[in-house]
Amino acid sequence: MKFHTPLYLAADLRQLEQAHAGQPLMERAGRAIANYVQTLLPDVQSSVLLVAGPGNNGGDAFVAARLLQDIYRVALVFCGDIDKLPADAAAACRCWQQSGGELLADIPAGEWDMVIDGLFGIGLGKPLSGRPAELVEQINRLGSKVLAIDIPSGLSADSGRVMGCAVKAGWTMTFLGLKPGLFTLDGPDHAGTVVLDMLGTTNVEAPAGYLLEQEDVSRWLQPRRRNSNKGSYGNVGVIGGATQMCGAAILAARAALLLGAGRVYAGLLAPDAPAFDVMMPELMLRDADSVAALVALDCLVIGPGIGCGDTAAALLANAISNPATLILDADALNLLAAADPQKKDALKKRCAGREAVSIVTPHPGEAARMLGVSVNEVQQDRIAAALNIAQDYRAITVLKGCGSVIAAPDGRWWINHSGNPGLASAGMGDALAGMIAAFVAQGLSAEQAVLLGVHLHGAAADMLVSQGLGPVGLTASEVVMEARHLVNHWQEWSKF
Repeated sequence: MKFHTPLYLAADLRQLEQAHAGQPLMERAGRAIANYVQTLLPDVQSSVLLVAGPGNNGGDAFVAARLLQDIYRVALVFCGDIDKLPADAAAACRCWQQSGGELLADIPAGEWDMVIDGLFGIGLGKPLSGRPAELVEQINRLGSKVLAIDIPSGLSADSGRVMGCAVKAGWTMTFLGLKPGLFTLDGPDHAGTVVLDMLGTTNVEAPAGYLLEQEDVSRWLQPRRRNSNKGSYGNVGVIGGATQMCGAAILAARAALLLGAGRVYAGLLAPDAPAFDVMMPELMLRDADSVAALVALDCLVIGPGIGCGDTAAALLANAISNPATLILDADALNLLAAADPQKKDALKKRCAGREAVSIVTPHPGEAARMLGVSVNEVQQDRIAAALNIAQDYRAITVLKGCGSVIAAPDGRWWINHSGNPGLASAGMGDALAGMIAAFVAQGLSAEQAVLLGVHLHGAAADMLVSQGLGPVGLTASEVVMEARHLVNHWQEWSKF
């Protein structure tokens, strides 16, 4: 499958830089910044402050400052040792000084219409401290528009982790390739609008991963044939809903039906479970054992509201033997992780040995339990965590969160580029599991179903927020209804 927007880890970008070492990349970067600033600051009476660091990001800032001083009131603060600058950055610094520019040690008093952050780039390997950290905090307190060069200073290019502290930019102009850290964990809160400039180069290196966007997934949607029936669109089973948790399984089942599955069976554990869903009587509500025994399922979801008791554990063991594509969510993942080491290893091997595809959808806490590490360790490198789970369990993995990471067992990965804080609400994961199941049932590959489901889930939340519904108070049920609307709209457009 071809995807449109590659992501590059820092090591890959270093190789790209070396491959184009003979080209005037720093001059091109500085000019690109200067040109972009003019689109953000049309008033030539504006003031621009640049903060340059000790590496090549500082060199980009020197070039931009030299070009901008003919248009705006410009000042440049330098944090570093001029004698230790890399060769290109040192040359850019000399040109700035020869043009009449000064190297200030402190941010001048007064207001600045824009601050350009050129302190640190993708090479940052340790948390910011001392004078650089002070400058970052000052930049964040100024209340000015902020444009970051390549990546906001203090943000890890690979993981999106804040290294001590980080600049909060409204815009980031990034070069040569997009960095995954701009789109996951803390990246979106610090990078703002991301603009890519290739600096006249062409990347021939295979990317590490991809940014997942609508154009990647909507192409898999095809208009339905007139000559079809409910059997044409597959069967989904959902097992969960222990006492006081029936809502989770029903949410997943509703999502599967609303996103197009032909039949949906919900197997509920609770002794007092409802006989039918008053809001959606089209669902077939049964006891959990009878749904677990169904052999004509295209996709089985297990986990929403299932609890962690012995009955749930037995159902999970049976589900792993089911020939359908299997989605393990919520407490099914906790059951996998909570088993004693011997049982956990056996369950892991059974998951990895299934003929049909397995899909796991952990949030960071569940991922930490599956890997036997802390949540902080998962969040420090979300891509690595997702890949480790995918390889350990031989399962397509969705590590949920800001910039959800999808990983395949063969090492490929994606970062989803939709969604907003409205998704931080109960039931959203249940809805996502049901949506993915619906697409599996309708004939998409498991990988396509996961990628489409994850992106559509976030896009539906984005559409609701654009309509003024959220992000505060957004519910899973609202997201599923909007997802149904969007998938039908995308399906129509996929014909053209």
